[in-house]
Amino acid sequence: MRFMILVKATKDSEAGVMPTPQLLEDMGRFNQELMAAGIMLDGGGLQASSKGARVTFSGADRKVTRGPFSNAADLVAGYWIWKLNSLDEAIAWVKKCPNPMLETSDIEIRQLFEESDFQ
Repeated sequence: MRFMILVKATKDSEAGVMPTPQLLEDMGRFNQELMAAGIMLDGGGLQASSKGARVTFSGADRKVTRGPFSNAADLVAGYWIWKLNSLDEAIAWVKKCPNPMLETSDIEIRQLFEESDFQ
């Protein structure tokens, strides 16, 4: 099964504060460990919401709202796609991850739908 691992944004990430060289090194090591284990399918960091937009759908209407967006804790700063056998295995790997932010942060784990889920 595949999981999307969502690194939640913080005030600092939304303000464009870049990770320290040490954090980049630690995350690089963690990503190498994920790849060596055959778990990591994809991953990346996202620019602050000030460089993004939202499109709201209401029937045939479309409303565009440009960032920045409020409530950093509801935003995503980065992601991985992992292939694992269970949610518990995903949790175990996330617990090994260095704190991805320079402050208290959250990582959310969500299972992706597979084609078989719709049959």
